[in-house]
Formats: sequence, C-alpha cells, structure tokens
Amino acid sequence: MSNFPPSFFMNNEPPITQNNNDLRNYVYEVVTDFHLQGATGPVGASGPAGATGPAGATGPAGATGSVGASGPAGGVVSAADFYAEMPGDNAATVAVGAAVQFPNNGSLYGSDISRLSASTFNLASIGLYQVSWQVSVTEPGQLIVKLNAAEISTTCAGRATGTNQIVGMCIVPVVSPNSVLSIDNPIGNAAALTITPIAGGAHAVSAHLVIVRLT
Repeated sequence: MSNFPPSFFMNNEPPITQNNNDLRNYVYEVVTDFHLQGATGPVGASGPAGATGPAGATGPAGATGSVGASGPAGGVVSAADFYAEMPGDNAATVAVGAAVQFPNNGSLYGSDISRLSASTFNLASIGLYQVSWQVSVTEPGQLIVKLNAAEISTTCAGRATGTNQIVGMCIVPVVSPNSVLSIDNPIGNAAALTITPIAGGAHAVSAHLVIVRLT
C-alpha cells in the first residue's frame, strides 16, 4: 500500500502501488492538472487615445456679472445761437471773401463757444461741432464755413435763382483750441451778396448761425 494519504490524490484516483518512476510521473501529472497560477505580470503600456466623443449638452447660464462703470455723459456739451435782423444789421453787401454778420446773441449754453466780433466766433475746445445757418440773400449766391482763415469746401451751400434762403448744415472737426469760425461769401465768386431786408412780407427777417459742440 501507498504511504500517501487519500487526500493527496485527485479525482478519487487509487493509491499508487508501483515503483518510484510511476510515482514521479503521477505526481507530475497531478501538478500539471492543478494549473498553478503564477505571479501577476507588469502592467502593459497605455494604448493610443481614442477618438474625441461628441460635445456634451450646454451647461446652465452663469450668474450675471456686476454692472460696469458709467460712461461719459452724452448729448450737447455747449451750444450758441447768434443772429442778425434786417433791416438794421448787414446793411452793406457782403463782399467776396467777407463774412456775414450775426451781431446779436441768442441762447447760449456752456463755455466752449463765444463771440469775437460781429462776424467771427471762437471755438475754445477741440472736438466735433455742428454748424448750421440760414440767411436771406437777394442775389443767386453761396455761403461757406471758414475755419482759421481757411474755407472748408465741403460746407458750401447756395442757390441759383428764386427768393429762398441759403441754408447750410455740417459737422466740423476742430483740432486746435481757440479756433475761429465765420460764414463767408466764398473766394472766387463773382458778386457781393445783399442780405435781404423785410424778405417776403412786412416784418424784419432774421439770419441765424447755430453752433453746437457735440464732443
């Protein structure tokens, strides 16, 4: 009989009664049948990254941010109305190269626009100015903005025939402090202009120059 306990044998195999070679062979077979598990090997290298998945759903809106600082005040910075009344003002014709007179002060606002003479006006600050005028003239003619002794060609307004007023409006950039502005009969025209008194009826008529600083 074998000296091995019955628990040594698997699958209820009978005890070994043969020689040692048979025993060694049997033990080898038994051990092989156990399929003993070796130690865990090292972790393999990471594989390549997979393709990017689809975009997720939009998240909820974030909280409202704080209110920003207030910007500069808009609107008019300064404004002035200068006028003439005919008869009385502009009794003489306005020669070529000369300025229409607006010798009376109307409403004034702010400190950027002031009078230098009956026909010239000071713009104290750099900025954009809106300039508009209306003048009754007897002859066909033109009027133009002159700034610092230079006519601004894009501001010329006129009429060929009829009895309507010459009306002009423009935006003038002022790049130098204390610039001087006037409304002139342009150089190169043929005739002096008569500022019409009592135009269209029995009452004296006015001519106005309105200057507004916008920025």
